[in-house]
Amino acid sequence: MANSNIVTARPLAALPSAHVAHTCGDLRLAVTAETSLREITGETVRLITALDVAAGQQGLVTANSVSIAEAYFEPNAWFRAIYWGDEPAGFVMIWRDPQERVFYIWRFMVDARFQRQGIGRRALELLLAEARADGVPEVKLSVVPGERGATAFYERFGFTATGVEHDGQAEMRLPLD
Repeated sequence: MANSNIVTARPLAALPSAHVAHTCGDLRLAVTAETSLREITGETVRLITALDVAAGQQGLVTANSVSIAEAYFEPNAWFRAIYWGDEPAGFVMIWRDPQERVFYIWRFMVDARFQRQGIGRRALELLLAEARADGVPEVKLSVVPGERGATAFYERFGFTATGVEHDGQAEMRLPLD
């Protein structure tokens, strides 16, 4: 098995977005790691509930502890931790019903320490692969509108506003056809 933590000496501009650059004197290093979605276990739940968004993003996403508790009472909830290598980096929760062909991104967060490194982008790509595997025609989500929200992030993937609002959040959709 290949080592998922590889040190390379490539120019920073040539790095794929899931790489983190480090500087040590005049030497610039890039540490690569795989982004993955993993089940949350009794051994990892405290690590996942300790993850938090940046200070300016407080109030835009529900705490992971609340999301995990809600998931246990919703039969269609599918939730995973986002990992960067072996480090917990975020959390996702989906309202998923393949029989009804529904895939709704209910919660999506990346810890402040891991933002702007391509980890959220890669996690969303993994979620879209899950949706395609379910055979759903589209993926929907809701986002808090405004500068602090993630609207632009989702628009870069092709999500567009539906004009529907849920509790002050704007619904967006991405057709998968």
